[in-house]
Amino acid sequence: MAAAFGLCNTHSIGATEGNRGSGFSRRAPAIRGTVLSMASTIPAQNEDTQQQKVSGDSFIRPHLRKLSPYQAILPFEVLSTRLGRKPEEIIKLDANENPYGPPPEVFEALGSLRFPYIYPDPESRRLRAALAEDSGLEAGHILVGCGADELIDLIMRCVLDPGDKIVDCPPTFTMYEFDAAVNGAHVIKVPRITDFGLDVEKIANVVESEKPKIIFLTSPNNPDGSIISDEVLLKILELRILVVLDEAYIEFSGIESRMKWVKKYENLIVLRTFSKRAGLAGLRVGYGAFPMSIIEYLWRAKQPYNVSVAAEVAACAALQNPVYLETVKDSLLKERDRLFGLLSQVPFLKPYPSYSNFILCEVTSGRDAKQLKEDLVKMGVMIRHYSNKELRGYVRVSVGKPEHTDALMEGLRRLS
Repeated sequence: MAAAFGLCNTHSIGATEGNRGSGFSRRAPAIRGTVLSMASTIPAQNEDTQQQKVSGDSFIRPHLRKLSPYQAILPFEVLSTRLGRKPEEIIKLDANENPYGPPPEVFEALGSLRFPYIYPDPESRRLRAALAEDSGLEAGHILVGCGADELIDLIMRCVLDPGDKIVDCPPTFTMYEFDAAVNGAHVIKVPRITDFGLDVEKIANVVESEKPKIIFLTSPNNPDGSIISDEVLLKILELRILVVLDEAYIEFSGIESRMKWVKKYENLIVLRTFSKRAGLAGLRVGYGAFPMSIIEYLWRAKQPYNVSVAAEVAACAALQNPVYLETVKDSLLKERDRLFGLLSQVPFLKPYPSYSNFILCEVTSGRDAKQLKEDLVKMGVMIRHYSNKELRGYVRVSVGKPEHTDALMEGLRRLS
């Protein structure tokens, strides 16, 4: 049995071989395979060398030593401590979370978990079957992850070698640039045009000249809420590049998902999430639609137990109540229209039309966007401000419940 592990006590092996079926005494010397130990004849190091210590970060890959951490949004518990307010007193409009939460079936399912002590299904079969029914795409094309963020990283690990390039179209979801840095890839930025649309001509030129492997697109785009038309997407799919289309907010757009397109286009991946639609941001459940020629390699490379028992049970339970999901979506769309109208009346804000559950606003009239965010924080109202150059003068407001909108508008009125 020891030999099967490849590492063993060679003296024991020799003795065993000598004893097996031969009549040899146990005292018989085992010459073959014996390892003799001798005292070291290497002179002791001098005192100065012995005092030198190895720095832990010397083991870290060089490009990661320069990596800036991702700027994540703070949860209720941390905000409550920092602001000195109870969680229910905080108006959280900074992370595009679904304020209505998941259907009641989710809480029931989580409360009756039968086997939390058993590892989850590595193939998430039950959830993938439910997603196939929900989307109309066969389960063989679907892979589930610990949030869509895990799948973004998994795609990069499977496709990119260190030094390879991706195309990013800022302003957009900053996770693409972050994960590219983690994976040692270079980012070619093709900025969006004035209406936040894609510069297709420049993208085509970059693909031709720089030979990047992946382009990440988001529809609706975070943070402005614009969508990508079929015409534009088809033009980009004609290019020799892998297109990853992030549809995290597709439910709020009024347009159909392109998940089924992966059966026709070998260079298309579509990502979705339960965070926005089903209010499961805290449980981390995302999924993707892949061509069969790509998905087999992601299956090989993914972590085996990446989706927890609780996450899969919750996601399946959420899909069992499509009426609730549709009702919540309609409520958020109605409140989005109301919020846009109210923000349009604020003299120092210019809101942009959105197909998502958030609204991007340019801060005008000489007001400072960062200061606006900080002033609202003091009132217990959280909105998103960006430090990157493309969005330094902007804030993003998530769509909440009507009472959340009322609290935000009261805060803005006090700052006018």
